[in-house]
Amino acid sequence: MKTAALRIIIRQKLQDGRLPYDGMPRFWGGLADGEMCDACDALIGKEQLVMEGIASTFSNKKAIQLHVRCFHIWDHERRVPMA
Repeated sequence: MKTAALRIIIRQKLQDGRLPYDGMPRFWGGLADGEMCDACDALIGKEQLVMEGIASTFSNKKAIQLHVRCFHIWDHERRVPMA
């Protein structure tokens, strides 16, 4: 997926609450085990790294799982002032 399209998807998910605006107190990374990326909704292949963390603002405390690339874009987009 092109970066511009991914940014749009992540912005939409930030706006509607599917991704958190707040940072996560702890994030960890490791080899994926077939997780789905919460940003792009694509499979994180077993040969890829997954970034995972728990947002304190989400009531269900579900871990957020992201491709490394999606994590970097999410981290940037969440810091952009809302229009």
